[in-house]
Amino acid sequence: MTDLEAALRRAVRGEVGFDTTSRALTTMDASNYRRVPLGVVAPRDADDVAAVLEVCREHGVPVVARSGGTSIAGQATGTGVVLDFTRHMNRLVGIDPQARTAVVQPGLVLDRLQDAAAPHGLRFGPDPSTHSRCTLGGMIGNNSCGSHSVAWGTTADSVRELSVLTARGRRLRLGQEWAGAPEGLRELVDGELARLRTGFPDLPRRISGYALDALLPERGADVARSFCGSEGTLGVLTEAVVGLVESPRARALAVLGYADEAGAAEAAAGLLPLGPLTVEGMAVDLVPSTEGLPRGGAWLFVETGGDTEAEARTRAEAVVRAADVVDALVVTDPAGQRTLWRIREDASGTATRMPDGSEAWPGWEDCAVPPARLGGYLRDFRRLLTAHELRGTPYGHFGDGCIHVRIDFDLLSEAGVARFRRFSEELADVVVAHGGSLSGEHGDGQARAELLPRMYGAETVALFERAKAVWDPDDLLNPGMLVRPAPLDANLRFSVLPREPVDVEFGYPSDGGDFSAAVRRCVGVAKCRTTSVSGAGVMCPSYRATGEEAHSTRGRARLLHEMLAGELVTDGWRSTEVRDALDLCLSCKGCRSDCPVEVDMATYKAEFLHHHYAGRRRPAAHYAMGWLPVWLRWAAMTRTAPVVNALASVRPLAAVAKRLGGIAGERAVPRLAGETFSRWWRRRGGRQTGGGDLVVLWPDTFTEHLSPSVGRAAVRVLEAAGLRVALPPTLRGRAVVGDGTSRSALALLTARRGQVCCGLTYVSTGQLDRARAVMRRTLDLMAPVLETSAPVVVLEPSCAAALRTDLPELLHDDPRAARLAARVLTFAEALERHAPDWTPPQVNLPAVGQIHCHQHAVLGDAADRRLRESAGLAGELSGGCCGLAGNFGFEAGHYEVSAACAEEQLLPAVREAPDGAVVLADGFSCRTQLEQLAGVRGRHLAEVLAEGLE
Repeated sequence: MTDLEAALRRAVRGEVGFDTTSRALTTMDASNYRRVPLGVVAPRDADDVAAVLEVCREHGVPVVARSGGTSIAGQATGTGVVLDFTRHMNRLVGIDPQARTAVVQPGLVLDRLQDAAAPHGLRFGPDPSTHSRCTLGGMIGNNSCGSHSVAWGTTADSVRELSVLTARGRRLRLGQEWAGAPEGLRELVDGELARLRTGFPDLPRRISGYALDALLPERGADVARSFCGSEGTLGVLTEAVVGLVESPRARALAVLGYADEAGAAEAAAGLLPLGPLTVEGMAVDLVPSTEGLPRGGAWLFVETGGDTEAEARTRAEAVVRAADVVDALVVTDPAGQRTLWRIREDASGTATRMPDGSEAWPGWEDCAVPPARLGGYLRDFRRLLTAHELRGTPYGHFGDGCIHVRIDFDLLSEAGVARFRRFSEELADVVVAHGGSLSGEHGDGQARAELLPRMYGAETVALFERAKAVWDPDDLLNPGMLVRPAPLDANLRFSVLPREPVDVEFGYPSDGGDFSAAVRRCVGVAKCRTTSVSGAGVMCPSYRATGEEAHSTRGRARLLHEMLAGELVTDGWRSTEVRDALDLCLSCKGCRSDCPVEVDMATYKAEFLHHHYAGRRRPAAHYAMGWLPVWLRWAAMTRTAPVVNALASVRPLAAVAKRLGGIAGERAVPRLAGETFSRWWRRRGGRQTGGGDLVVLWPDTFTEHLSPSVGRAAVRVLEAAGLRVALPPTLRGRAVVGDGTSRSALALLTARRGQVCCGLTYVSTGQLDRARAVMRRTLDLMAPVLETSAPVVVLEPSCAAALRTDLPELLHDDPRAARLAARVLTFAEALERHAPDWTPPQVNLPAVGQIHCHQHAVLGDAADRRLRESAGLAGELSGGCCGLAGNFGFEAGHYEVSAACAEEQLLPAVREAPDGAVVLADGFSCRTQLEQLAGVRGRHLAEVLAEGLE
């Protein structure tokens, strides 16, 4: 391997990675399979690709082309050298609106092409659900389709010319009439014309095998079309000319409700004569909430187009009239359509979990049958599932007869893997009996290639092998795929994971307490690799800032997988590779909500840091920032806040302190409040006013010591709404709830003083033993509150999220933790639930800002939006993450990424705000980032409403 690496470094200008991290990140795609490569090369251009092929040919090492890594059949994994096209060969070379073509490199993400084509009224027809991260090269390699294939076909239908390098270094320009055909291909076809004319099923989604029938003379002898779907086994794509289609000026979406999936499937083919753009189907099993959907147990999503909204709606209403439905809905509003489509697109991830939370896997992800036979096929499919005692929920492209399904295979035990094989063999026969294709979109890969003789017969499969030999006589390119395939039950990615549960700190309630199962959640659909977020989305800010796979949620999950496997990453919890990948994780929790399978990388990071530094010295920032509640309490107790502020204002002293504390030199140290929130409360007398419900206001560390004005404002608003406000007890023992000090004689004699804390800073730095101790102390203090029905109002979103999630998951053995978590309300939720008749002051100003990432991920912001609207605060807040993210942005080495995250959405939104706009930022980190990077004062919603009361 050393000679190979050295030769590649001499030959190419792009990056060559034979290190553990580079290899670990490419062991898997979105399939059930895992293969460990020797190294990864990110070529800069076609010359680099040619150099890699030459070096690998000399060393007898296979080459695998890979882009987004979202393939579901295993074809983007390999044991040789992986070519990563996403880093450099990712450009849109040009677009010709008149010819309706575009020239693209293989690593170009589909959405970037769509963005460039849209101003010309054009688009690329095929659009898989992974359109925000899949690449044109991968789509050509798999002949991908997407939801609009009933209108615009497969990727092969949109390909005009392909620039390809063969394994032996020949540069070919593939097109029609044998353009670019390698020597011997035409002779092969001429000798098999009868087989090519009769041996291939005629259906819209026949993706399996090589498309040799595209080389028939009556089909234009189209070498480029024939190359599509070859999964990198024939040549390496370096550039493509693709056709574009006219995008309808207006669209309407008809959502048709049916009693069950069979009813929806049988109705789909009958809608095709109406010329819809899509006919997509899914059942209720895959829908987290049916809110916004018409009545039914399954739905068809039928999109229509037109020059005007009225024309599109008329066509959609015609679809509804033609369909025999339980209920129907027609939506023309683009935002409403996006919301509904998001339900369908997320199915590729949500389908990996059964309704009871158990795991489900691909393998029979996308077989296809003639659309008119879909209903009968689904019934036979269901019968076979029942016979094998398996479960799965079909969904997908009903108009094309293509079904996606994840099945709850047991791929961890020998018996389960044997059942997986038996089921696969029998289902292949069912598909063939219905005149179908084993693959209708995602290719054969390792998942289905072994079964191709059942579909095509041995002689046609032998023809595929001869075609492969014409293109790649040395079998250098992606061996084991399509021809001479590896067994479908070999190389399973689960086989390397430990069979016994790993000893961990968090409870992982959704994964049965099994950390391995938590890591297995990442199936590789790579929604975290999107280069932009829509709406209030957050995941994954560090990837968008760096563009590096290692800093995506998927990349980190892959490294954790390899850590548990112990083959590549051999030092377990002490792994520096895993530590370095997690270092730029902001712990924003965005993946907890935005990842379709709810990977929770913030929790995994805390878990890893706990074990990684067990018994070892930690980074200075863990002591400086992790123990922040302690340092701030000491400053408050000794009343030295003015001294600390004065010292921090002296630049040399501040620089030394920051260097010793592991704090970024670019950061200013936030000023401590001269009077803490609790001290103000006591000076006020801790009185309660009003006769409404009692609410307990949580004095989080940030509100208490750094932003007491937020606490004071919240008290004023809550009391104005008629609520009785109290602070948590500060003495452990039998305390009086509501006075904030608990100074009863009995309490003073029997209890110890303390202050509640959610433990967030300890969790985020992985100091879980300390976090657990702090949380138990907090539960002791809150015992009297838990005996009442009073809600706990938390002003800082990150602290509220920690109480809702980290507390019960870390103290999973203490029932009080779940009880306290259930009591936590945000400021807006408290007003909505406990003062429903109160009308907030009319601020009547535009509002800008950012939804706190933890609020988006854990708490939700529906109540906040309603409160803002009621107060006349107009405008939508942006998504993403502010980038400061608690301790993250303060730690040395993180400033650049932190600032890049802020520049993505937050800072542009503030700069573009209209005059007089209110800048809302409920999180202390968000307010600090705004102040330090933009010189803008952000305010908590409570502060804005309190000011409005005046």
